[in-house]
Parts: sequence; C-alpha cells; structure tokens
Amino acid sequence: MSTDTDSAPRTSPHAHMAGLLTRIGRHDLPASIVVFLVALPLSLGVAVASGAPVAAGLIAAVVGGMVAGLLGGSSIQVSGPTASLTVVVAESVHHFGWAATCFITVGAGVLQILFGLSRVARAALAIAPVVVHGMLAGIGVVIALQQVHVLLGGNSLSSSFAALAALPEQLMSVRTGDLCVGLVVIAILIAWRFVPPGVRLIPGPLVAVVAATLLALVLPAHVERIVLNGSLLDSLGLPAVPSGGATAVLTTMVTIALIASVESLLSAVAVDKMRPGNRTDFDRELIGQGSANVVSGLLGGLPIAAVIVRSITNANAGARSRASTVLHGVWILLFAVALAGLVRQIPTAALAGLLILVGVQLIKLAHIRLARRAGEMYVYLATVLGVVFLNLLQGMVIGLALAFALLLWRVVRVTIVAAPVPGARRWVVAIDGTCTFLAMPKLTAELAKVPAGADVTVEMTVDFLDHATHEFLTEWARERESGSATVEFAELGSARMATALTGPPERRHVRQVIDQVIGPWRRSGNQEDRILAGIAAYHRGHAHVLRPHLDKLRHRHDADSFFLTCADARIVPNVITNSGPGDLFTVRNVGNLVPVRDGDVSVEAALIYALERLDVRAVVVCGHSGCGAMEALHREVPAGAGLGDWLAHARPSLERYRLGHPVAAAAAVAGFGEVDQLGMVNVAVQLETLHAHPAVRRGIEERGVAVSGLFFDLATARVIEVMVDGIAEFGDQERRIAAEPV
Repeated sequence: MSTDTDSAPRTSPHAHMAGLLTRIGRHDLPASIVVFLVALPLSLGVAVASGAPVAAGLIAAVVGGMVAGLLGGSSIQVSGPTASLTVVVAESVHHFGWAATCFITVGAGVLQILFGLSRVARAALAIAPVVVHGMLAGIGVVIALQQVHVLLGGNSLSSSFAALAALPEQLMSVRTGDLCVGLVVIAILIAWRFVPPGVRLIPGPLVAVVAATLLALVLPAHVERIVLNGSLLDSLGLPAVPSGGATAVLTTMVTIALIASVESLLSAVAVDKMRPGNRTDFDRELIGQGSANVVSGLLGGLPIAAVIVRSITNANAGARSRASTVLHGVWILLFAVALAGLVRQIPTAALAGLLILVGVQLIKLAHIRLARRAGEMYVYLATVLGVVFLNLLQGMVIGLALAFALLLWRVVRVTIVAAPVPGARRWVVAIDGTCTFLAMPKLTAELAKVPAGADVTVEMTVDFLDHATHEFLTEWARERESGSATVEFAELGSARMATALTGPPERRHVRQVIDQVIGPWRRSGNQEDRILAGIAAYHRGHAHVLRPHLDKLRHRHDADSFFLTCADARIVPNVITNSGPGDLFTVRNVGNLVPVRDGDVSVEAALIYALERLDVRAVVVCGHSGCGAMEALHREVPAGAGLGDWLAHARPSLERYRLGHPVAAAAAVAGFGEVDQLGMVNVAVQLETLHAHPAVRRGIEERGVAVSGLFFDLATARVIEVMVDGIAEFGDQERRIAAEPV
C-alpha cells in the first residue's frame, strides 16, 4: 500500500548538487566577480589609509569573504576592511605598532564572539541613529584630511590637528604627478554616475584605479607607488603582545569590537530591507564577524566588518547564497598571490583620491537634514567634532551622552501655562507632559501668577505624577480653598491625583484614559451608584474639555445629521461617528424602525423637526449585529402586547428578506449570519421608507439632503454602509473604498 510520501518524486543527491551548482553558476558566480572588482581597490586603499602593510588589506578581504561569509548570520552580506575602522587602526598602529595591532584585532574578535554568544546583538541597534551618522561623518572628515596630503604628494599625518596645521605647507610643495593622478581618479568616480547603466556594470573604483595606473606609466613626472614587499604569503605573520598600558590596549579592543559590530548589524538591516525573504541571525552574525577578526589578526590582516557598499552591490548583482561572498574572497586571494606585481604599479595618489571621495560620501546631506528636522543637530555636530579632533571612542561617548540627555529632557519635560479665562473670574493652569519634582520651579512660577481669590481649574494632561508634585498641588489647592476660592482638577491624562499615593509613581498609558472614557461600566458586587460615580469621573475628567464647546451651543441648536438607531445600549452614536455635542439629532427605538403610518408618529415628528427646523444635512439609519429585535422577528417569537405591536412595523423587512433581498445576498457573501442579514435588510427597507417620505424628498430636492444606512458590527467594531441594493466597507478615510458584489 503506497502513501503520498512513497509516491512523491524524490530528488537524488546528484540531482540536488547539480541544481545547486547551476544556481551558483547563474547567480552567485557573476555577483562574486562584481564584488571582487569593487572590494579590491577599496581594500588596498583602506590598508594605505590605516598605515598598515598593503598586504594586510588583501588578507582581511580574503578572510572576510571566506570566514565571515561561511560563519556569519547573513547569506548576502560581504565583509572586509572598512573605512570606518581606519581612524582607530591608524591610531593603534601609531601607538603600538603593526604586530601589536594584529593582537588587538584578535582580542576584538574574541569580544565579538562573546557578544554573539551572550545574545546582545540587537542591543547594538538601540544606539541613536544620529550618533551613528555623526560618527560616520567624522570618520569621513578624518579620512579626507589625511588623504589630501597623500594626494598632494606627502604623507598622511596622525591627527586632524596636525593635518590641518600642515596643510598650508603641503600646498606649497605639491607633487604634480601625484596630484594629477589623484584628480583623475576623483573625476572618473564622479563622472561614472552619469554613464549609461550598461557601462556602470563595471565598478567605477576599478576603472578609476586602472586609468590612474596607466596614466602614471606615461606621465613624465615622478609618481609614488604602492610598496608591497614579497607576495601575499610572505606577508603572513603572527601578532605580538602590545608593550603599552593594558587600559589603552583594552580600550582599543573594545572600540574596534563595538564599531565593527554596529556597522555589521546596520549593514545587515539594510540588506534585509532589500531582500525581505532573507533575515539575518544577528547573534550568529557577530560570531561570524568575531571569528573572521580572530583569523585576520592571527594572519596579519586588518580588522574586519560587514561593508554596506559591498553588501548592497552583492545583492544588486543577483547573489542568492553565501557562495558569492566566499568566491569573492577566493578571487582576491588568487589575484594577490598571482598578480602581486600589478599591485606594485598602483599609485598611492590613486588610492588617496578614491578614499577622499569615500570619506566625503560618508557625510550625507540626508543625515544632516534628518538631524535638523529631529532637533538633534547639536548631537550630530558634537559627535563629528569629537571624532575629528579627539578620537573615535570619545566622539561616540560624547554623542551618546548628548543623545541620552536630549532623550531625558524630552521625556521629563512638562509644559505649564497659567492664563485667565476671558470674561470670567476664573484662571486655567494647564499642565501637559511628565510632572516630576524637576517641574517644581516652573510650576511654582506659573501658580504664582494666579491672583488671590480667583477660582482655578488645573487641567492636568500628564502621564506621570510623582509624590512631590502631588503633595505640592494638594497643599496649594488646600490653601486657596481656605481663602474662599475654588480649585477644580480636570484630569485629562492617564495619571490621577486620587491614586498618586497608592504606590510607587509609574508612567501610565493613554490607552487607560481611552478605556475609562469609552469603556462600559463593570458590574460588581458592591452597591456603588454607577450613575453618580460616572458623573463624578466625568467632572474630574473631560467635563472641562466639553465646557467650551457647549458654551458655544448654548443659544443655538444646529445639528448636522438626523441619526436613527436601535435602543441597544451597545451602540454609542457619537463614538462610532467620531462626532461631538450638537452634531447628531439622535432618535432611538427598538429595531431602528421608521413607522410613519399606523398611528405612531414619534419618529416622524422628530424627522420633520430635524429637517424643517434644524436644517440637517443628512438622515441616517443605523442597525447593528446581534440585534434582539431582529432575532425575535426572524424566529417569529411571540412578543406579547406592546413589543409585539411595535415589531409589527418590521414585518415588511422580514418579508423582503425571505423573498431574497440583494442586501441579504451581499451580507451572506461577507460572512454574516441570517439574523444580521435580516438586520441589514431592515436598514435598507427603512431607507426606502425614508426616501418615500414627503419631508425627506423635499429636503433632497431643495437642499441635497443625504440619506444613508449604516450597520455596526459588534464583533469587529466596524461600521458597514448599507444601501438599498447592497453593502460596502468604509475605509479609514472619509470615503467608501470597496463594495461587496450583489
């Protein structure tokens, strides 16, 4: 007896391997070549800018591709030496030497592995973006300042102060050949953005460096070239224990680990957005990056991080798996071993021109505009200046401290304004925000403006109220009330004076206020009068908000709409229509019926009054799901005198429903049960009755009065439009966006 599993075709291991190789050859192999061509010149340039051996950049690129590519948490991300680490690596080389810097790289990798094992990767994403943007911009400024000297024929200096101070002298001793080569690289890179898309498939940095190298061969002037002693294999070397202080060494390790981790995680986020189907395992990514740094440091390579430019290039080139990242490392290895002679022909000024443009591109106008719009410009500038003129770690610490201070100020700040009510012997003190002891100076200053004897309304729109401010406000109110003045607290926010001393202060959520305003009463065993309690809560809460609106309506009644709905207590017309006092002229009865004949004229009287005296612009009938009247009608339950006589007005709706009304068909398609289908048909029938009424017809013809039907679905708290021949969904906007087929 065979099963589905037995009969399903199975793929043999050979067929699976053949399919895998086909996918790699079609997608990952071409992508790896593109990434290799982009990574090669940048890896060389980062090594030169860091003051490290040129081969160290190639070693890091190979290890980043193979080790991080295999062990990391992203299948698309590309790792290698990165411009964001050049500043800290250059400082490390200057203070400890190259061999000791390799030891520091190993230590940084171990820290990253510990980060990944402790599962704190996502915590790095909590760093304020403005600090990250400022850090990158500062790194860009430092790179540009250092490489300008190389472009002019000199050497990069150890600090930004030194680079700025020596710039005038360097301008007086420019080497024409180096300057010409560097400017050609910059010009090609800028112009490459405007060439046809087909040509741009060739990486611009590769074209610029090749062109600069060829130019250097024919220029009559001397051009400085890269120094590469021996082959890549000859450059492999073990790290050495630093001889400097342990604190300085550990600080450098932590700095490299943090910067490499943050850049790798931010790059992973960017790549995930490009490829929604590929989700990075952030903890595994840190373990992979740390392992790559350990291997790179042991072999004599630069520190490694995921590079967003290469990663995006890899994704855009069509990479589907880790094979692309690993293969790009293989191509760099083959190039460095077999073609080391070509590397020695590359002018240092060409790489300087490439790095200057990379540095300038780290300063993004979009980041500056964002910082300005968000009110974080000074955090951005402080981070940039700290990175440029102090060091990378101190710049980040300054930025993080300012960002935290800004956050704290925004969270705890409170707006307090005391002002008289025009035409009344009353003052309003508005307190909006987080009310803590930090607000006491401002609170006392504003309360001092209130004259003695004046009645006061304290309008509190606060989400946090500590004991100090509660005690002060209570004592201040007691003193004023002892002098024959009145103090009324209108608590619009989530924090309440009555509960301020019942426990430790805590921030309360706006949702609590909404639940208190629109949530139903909860039946309990106590004997509390819910009406009286509700009125007291209303007076404490939003009576103050309604007062000015009602004051404008004291002498006029100009409702916008006549609203007929069921007497069911679950229907709150002003809530579901987002309307206020004076907007709806509401009439309620069992089953939302319009009995304009057979002697009951209550609805008709209200309808005529609304149309002819109030000039309403709309007439609305609103039914609802789970209606008891419709259920009794549908089941034909004997209701007795009174209720039975009233439900007789709904018999036409039942008859139309049984004859197959189109509204019932549409409701069935939408998934509603029979009782709710009848409820919608009932609304449609009442619409027909209204359209036939002389007063309504006159309103439509003379003033364009709109007549519409609604149905409130209790299960979803959504309102559905009911027409005479179908139903439709309302969108979140003020227009109908969809209708069910009928």
